[in-house]
Amino acid sequence: MMTAPKSMTILGAGPAGYPAAFLAADLGLLVTLIDSAPALGGTCLHRGCIPSKSLLHAARLLSDAREAAAIGLDFVPPTVRLDQLREWKESVTDRLAQGLAQLAKARGVRVVEARAAFASPSQLRLVAPDGSVAPHDFDALLLATGSVPAMPAAFPASHPHLWDSTAALELPEIPETLLVVGGGYIGLELGSVYAALGARVTVVEMTGGLLPGVDRDLIVPLAKRLRGIFKDIHLNTRVAGIADAPAGLRVALANAKTGETRGETFAKVLVAVGRRPFADGLELDKAGVALNDRGFIVVDETGRTANPRVFAAGDVAGNPMLAHKATHEARALVARLLGRAAHRSAHVPAVVFTDPEIAWVGLTETQAKEQGLDVRVSKFPWAASGRALSLDRADGVTKILADPGTGKLRGVAMAGPGAGDLISEASLALESGATVAELARTIHPHPTLSETLGEAADLHEGLCAHLYRPAKPSRPSAS
Repeated sequence: MMTAPKSMTILGAGPAGYPAAFLAADLGLLVTLIDSAPALGGTCLHRGCIPSKSLLHAARLLSDAREAAAIGLDFVPPTVRLDQLREWKESVTDRLAQGLAQLAKARGVRVVEARAAFASPSQLRLVAPDGSVAPHDFDALLLATGSVPAMPAAFPASHPHLWDSTAALELPEIPETLLVVGGGYIGLELGSVYAALGARVTVVEMTGGLLPGVDRDLIVPLAKRLRGIFKDIHLNTRVAGIADAPAGLRVALANAKTGETRGETFAKVLVAVGRRPFADGLELDKAGVALNDRGFIVVDETGRTANPRVFAAGDVAGNPMLAHKATHEARALVARLLGRAAHRSAHVPAVVFTDPEIAWVGLTETQAKEQGLDVRVSKFPWAASGRALSLDRADGVTKILADPGTGKLRGVAMAGPGAGDLISEASLALESGATVAELARTIHPHPTLSETLGEAADLHEGLCAHLYRPAKPSRPSAS
């Protein structure tokens, strides 16, 4: 086993890298944090989580203003000042980045702007923005280089009418028509933003449903709402061809079920088919670090690579590619490396920031069916929630999965406004090994959406106040 290092080098200043650097510095290590970008925060802060949620907030305000007529409130049609919206979005990221820079300085973390590649198992070659090259020896090194948008090889590279998520978040314009390729969380979030801003949005998804792999009960309210927001949603459909057109791009859409292929022209095409781990240009072979067949760095259960000096965490080290998982994983790795107790949670919550939001943690019903696991499922519809009705949002659902024998909580899933904030209670319950009965005994303030979790637990116990489920008649004994 490697002795605790005196210094640590971290490559990548995103949600895995900078929290690891800060913890390592807090625990007494000399820390060097290297990133090719001039500001800390990585993709999540500058080209992902934060700018997208800023724009989704704006989109929600626009939607609320337009839908308020249903409850007797009429607003002047909102005007979108694109330059100001863009400036506000950037001000949010700038403020957070400045805060990270101050925190790094306060902790004595050495921040280096450079591109890095391995020169040997214990040395990096750093290329500064001015082109100068310098060696950097390391004692222990954490690879936290994250991920980048995936782009199918069949799509034209660097086309002005073809966007990835990074380009879309720059908010260069509001196109008259927008094709979103991919019905996953990135495509649906960004599609919702541009639809709210005034674009006519079409979504194509290769599989038979939006958000493939997500619990279908959660998709029902989302799909219903999105069909009222988007111009079209085409399932079981792929892009069979793409070509230049006078007003944008001509796209051939092929339906897998009918075999029909038809052409349609879009001003812009947003490709949102997922992300891939980013280890480009690192020359990992010089350090004895390997990639698996999906491009992730191969690590053991502690995050260590085949090189005992080199570790990896976050998106580059495996799924799920989530910022909070990356932070938790990287901090646990640093603590363990320094001989401290480190808990690595098995329950990573996931959130899709659409409207309604979708969130889940633990086992899903889909996974239970695939794995042949026996679970008891209880679903509480938000139509029975006073708070949901007061928000004019009765389309949500909260469901819990429990072990039928012990009553131990196995998973929680939600669809509805604020689901991403509500799921943390479920994460704590799962992490604590709570039973559904214990969740039912927890007092939830009224009127709140958090009550739906308590009501779902009550329903599991057969004692729900706001839903009546007659007890099943007992079976007559055999005579």
